[in-house]
Amino acid sequence: MFTGIIEKLGEITAIEQENENFNFTIKSDFTSELKIDQSIAHNGVCLTIVNINGDNYTVTAIKETLDKSNMRFLKVGDKINLERAMKLGERLDGHIVQGHVDQTAKCTSILDENGSWLFTFEYDKNAQNITIEKGSITINGVSLTVVNSKKNSFSVAIIPYTFEFTNFHTIKIGSVVNLEFDVIGKYVARLLEK
Repeated sequence: MFTGIIEKLGEITAIEQENENFNFTIKSDFTSELKIDQSIAHNGVCLTIVNINGDNYTVTAIKETLDKSNMRFLKVGDKINLERAMKLGERLDGHIVQGHVDQTAKCTSILDENGSWLFTFEYDKNAQNITIEKGSITINGVSLTVVNSKKNSFSVAIIPYTFEFTNFHTIKIGSVVNLEFDVIGKYVARLLEK
């Protein structure tokens, strides 16, 4: 379980394909505090640490993860948002995030609003996911509030701290990002289908 509050930016130092899987090696400031079998959210994707070597650790993304996330587009040198799992009893500063990416979206617009940025994203409406005005959304692991909610698009307002501290400063028009829709909203939508 995560909160969507990014701790650090990591850097991908190696990517190795093994059958259908990809092993990502990431350099992080907190690697010395990690252990094998620990779960870390990488751009919102919960992955298990399988190896630690110095200030680098390795995680494996299987085909299901690669099919549903932007992990398949990452390259050596890319910056990635990192969040360790929530500790029981800590404040929940973002919202409940599972680290289970639902689908990807493409950035369609970035407006500089002289002190903040308005990013707009479009996603495949056939996946049956929805956003609601002022609801929660997770983009690349970042807990955010939806504005301008439409059938298969929405916007988020990004403050300077989030822009600098996460990989939002690397997103451009056409960039593919990971989306995790609000878990409560997903259950309500499923119940309404029945």
